[in-house]
Amino acid sequence: NDQCSALPGVTIDGFIGIPNIRYYFVFLCFIYILSVVGNTLVMIVITLDHMLRSPKYIAVFNLTFTDLLSSSALVPKVVDIFLFNHYYISYNDCLTFMFSALLYMRCRVMAIMYPLHYQMRVSHKLILSLIAFFWLLAITLTLIAVGLLTRLSFCQSVIIQSYYCDNGPMYRLGCNDATPNYIFAALAIVLVLGFPLAFIVGSYCCIVKAFKTCTGHLSLVAIYFLSVIFVYAFGRVIHPNARIINLSIATVLPPMLNPIIYVLQTEEIKESLRRLLKARVQAKLEVFRFKPL
Repeated sequence: NDQCSALPGVTIDGFIGIPNIRYYFVFLCFIYILSVVGNTLVMIVITLDHMLRSPKYIAVFNLTFTDLLSSSALVPKVVDIFLFNHYYISYNDCLTFMFSALLYMRCRVMAIMYPLHYQMRVSHKLILSLIAFFWLLAITLTLIAVGLLTRLSFCQSVIIQSYYCDNGPMYRLGCNDATPNYIFAALAIVLVLGFPLAFIVGSYCCIVKAFKTCTGHLSLVAIYFLSVIFVYAFGRVIHPNARIINLSIATVLPPMLNPIIYVLQTEEIKESLRRLLKARVQAKLEVFRFKPL
């Protein structure tokens, strides 16, 4: 069809008709600031304290790192789009936005599985290999998803009912055959959501005591997976705004809660914070004591 062409631009059209929606974006900014501060603090503590160089805390560092990246890839751009009315995005910018958002969200979902290794003896080599494997898997899946979009043509202006350049709503608007996109999207859901969820549930079934010791991790899993499963199960019947708000909260809230949970529930991190603060205070006292009058 001569009227179908490569996509010239995209309009992000979410949160339609919601009164006082600007307060929600202020809320997202607040959550983002807490997420950046909390995750950065945890990474600094793990980096400075040589006693926190075990495989357990390598996994925690990777989780906080992916939390920081996923929040930073999404929230500032979402706020810019909807709070400052920059709804129109060029085709290339949309694909870049999609790639970064999908990549870091997928890495974070896979990183959620790592805390379950805390109950096991895991070597540095194994945990680093797992982290590298899941990063490569996420990069590969995201590159294929974005690459499949480039083969589509669009016969009319493209308006995406989402809060970012969402892959699913975008490929459904293509005017040529999008069967490969549908098939790959289903495969990615199984690999990125189905497998991690099955692994987490199976692990907790095998380690009954983990229900008492890892309630924080379970709450994060519930917040994210239940929200996403609800959207995929009832996405065709719920209002688009309900889907968008549900997914956006599930995306930004866990990265903010992760540092709080690890600081409050992990004795080693709390002890490390005490040591670092004590050392800093003592260093300042020493400087003040020997400072000439």
